[in-house]
Amino acid sequence: MATETKNKLSAQNLKNVLWDTLQSVKSGQLDSAQADSVASVSREILRTTALQLKISSQSKRDVPAEVISFSEN
Repeated sequence: MATETKNKLSAQNLKNVLWDTLQSVKSGQLDSAQADSVASVSREILRTTALQLKISSQSKRDVPAEVISFSEN
């Protein structure tokens, strides 16, 4: 169960991965190209989430449950 929670896409897990990536680059365990790939994927996840929010707002629909789950869990 702990692995399932750890691998679940959430804002907190994304923040943790980014922080761990930064620390790995600073310590020399990860090169900058690999870190850039992690950052690029992270930006796309956030852009997708932002787009979902914009669509919900403009169509006057409720925020999708997956977006709420991403931000709260």
